[in-house]
Formats: sequence, C-alpha cells, structure tokens
Amino acid sequence: MVECVAKILLLIISSIESLKALHGEKYVILVTNKGDIILELFWSQTPKTCENFARLSRNGSYDNTIFHRVIKDFMIQGGDPEGTGMGGTSIWGTKFADEIVEELKHDSEGVLSMANSGKDTNGSQFFITLVPTPHLDGKHTVFGKVVVGMDVVEDIGKVKVGENDKPVDDVVILSARVH
Repeated sequence: MVECVAKILLLIISSIESLKALHGEKYVILVTNKGDIILELFWSQTPKTCENFARLSRNGSYDNTIFHRVIKDFMIQGGDPEGTGMGGTSIWGTKFADEIVEELKHDSEGVLSMANSGKDTNGSQFFITLVPTPHLDGKHTVFGKVVVGMDVVEDIGKVKVGENDKPVDDVVILSARVH
C-alpha cells in the first residue's frame, strides 16, 4: 500500500513539473562571460528533452561550466560539467532516447539541439548552431532556439580555439536560469 501511494505521489509531482514547464518555464537564460543568451524551449514537441534541460538548468548543473567545443561556421557546444566533451548525465542518471520531430530541423542559425555520441545517447550536452546544418537532421534532437542573444552566440563562435576545438580562453556559462 505504501509503495502504491509513493508511486502515485511521484506521478503527481512529475505531472505538476510538466504542467509548470508547459505553462511558465518556456525560456532558459544562459548568463555567460560573453553576454546573455535567451533560449525558447519546444516543450510540446520534445517534452522529455526540455524537462532534462530545464531541470539541469534549474538545479545548477550548467552553472560555471564552459563551452568546451567551438567550431567556426558550425556550432558552439556546452553542457559538460567536466569541460572535456566526455562527461555529463541526464536528470535520470543515464542516457535517454532521442525525440526526433520531423518538423524540427537544423535549418537556421540559433537552433538548440542535443549533442550525442549516437542514437539515444543524450545526457547533458547541447549545442547551438551558427549556420543551417541539415546533415544533423534525424540524428540530434532539436528542442529549442535562440530568441535573444544570437550576437553573443556568434561572438562565441569566433573565439580562438586550440586542440579539440576547445576555446583558448574559457567561455563560461556563469548561470542557467529557467523562466
């Protein structure tokens, strides 16, 4: 009986979290040492990915992390707490499945998408495109877009990089705030 009640409470809490997200947590602001980037999340199309990103943002997982990979005229990548491109987990502690939506494409600059190492290997890492990247469609989950601060994204995309496309001078996400 107690186990059943606990499961019901978890389901209710999860539903409340999802409703909060759908009705008021549509944006994430990345405060960086280069300026602010405001991201709109596509909750209705990619709810699991948005929940992961919003909860990681809300719990401080992205605070004081770096954009560890920057490729000029392609994308900027962050979300790895280790800053190496090899780390980061989802809110569930494991990798999670892609949410590929036919209508959501890498068809412009400012597309927010999950970085992965293959099918269904999403964790905490994400990237923002600097140009259209249609070759990524169907391989990476698009779950949002830049609505303010594309100039900041472009500036980050121009920083000097060293080995493994890592910026020579750290580009830091000081905080990630959900609104």
